[in-house]
Amino acid sequence: MTNGQNPLTIGQTVLKPDRAVGIVGYGAYVPRYRLPGSEVARIWTGGWGGSPVKEKAVAGLDEDVVTMSIEASMNALKRAEIDPRLIRAVWVGSESHPYAVKPTATIVAESIGAAPNIQAADWEFACKAGTEAMQAGIGFVGSGMGSYVLAIGMDIAQGRPGDPLEYTAAAGGAAFLFGPGELSVAQIEGSYSYVTDTPDFWRRSHQVYPSHGDRFTGEPAYFQHTLSAAERLMEMMGTTAADYAYAVFHQPNVKFPARAGKMLGFAPEQLEPGLLSGLVGNVYAGSSLLGLTGIFDVAQPGDRVLMVSYGSGAGSDAFDFTVQEPILARRDNAPSTQDYIARRTEVDYALYTRFRSKLKD
Repeated sequence: MTNGQNPLTIGQTVLKPDRAVGIVGYGAYVPRYRLPGSEVARIWTGGWGGSPVKEKAVAGLDEDVVTMSIEASMNALKRAEIDPRLIRAVWVGSESHPYAVKPTATIVAESIGAAPNIQAADWEFACKAGTEAMQAGIGFVGSGMGSYVLAIGMDIAQGRPGDPLEYTAAAGGAAFLFGPGELSVAQIEGSYSYVTDTPDFWRRSHQVYPSHGDRFTGEPAYFQHTLSAAERLMEMMGTTAADYAYAVFHQPNVKFPARAGKMLGFAPEQLEPGLLSGLVGNVYAGSSLLGLTGIFDVAQPGDRVLMVSYGSGAGSDAFDFTVQEPILARRDNAPSTQDYIARRTEVDYALYTRFRSKLKD
């Protein structure tokens, strides 16, 4: 039963909270260590074939999704300038939570001083786990259930040795604190999600490395979902690419987001501040989120920003933000995304293997 509604239009409405909601603080984190793509090629192809990225960020021996989420969250709190005890929920989206049975979110909440009077949970949806948490945070604050929600997208991604994913699977991500729109550095105008059952990428329980179906990766997976979510959101918002100062898409490599942006009508300069995968690799659940922090580091009040995530399996979340005046006074309260990118120590494949425990019994 459709109650007289056209079944082709059911669900095709913009997701928008009842009251103004925005990002009141944001924070990035990228590990110091970098593995050049040329080093991966040296080991597995003798240097032939090149690399889809210049280098990727590698987590150190003492880093995991918990520690990285804590630092990104502290940066978000510094920009928000609020007491962490005001946060009513902490949600962490990731493919690489350190525990199979024990939430990452409770550790993060305790570490930043937000526990115990909060709701906490971990989110999963491949590379869009972080934006799932963001959408839920917008709804949580927008409904009045709480004043502030912390949504995090963070990963330590790994690829099977010698697999194409090993060139790009990286570590890093970002945290966003949602709160009242009038206090925000970027207000949400609307959101939209598009999902299907597309088997492009998966990892079963107890498997160390993911598998992927190459023929599904591009057209039926990444591009169908990314373009559909972006096009439908812009159609419902009455906007075109020309209405946005910046746009950021999920970044499994350099070519995919650049191509998606071009197909949607965006110019290279609109993508440039958020196109970071060539320098840090694909940080999975933190990919589009990290790009968004790069944009917020340079955006001006009144700038409109489109962000579209992608998660294998498959789906995309699209967001429309308008940057607000408070960003000018707050963004220097914490290190910028480029500060983390510039802070680098190069490692070779042997040290990378040790850091990421690539040798299995």
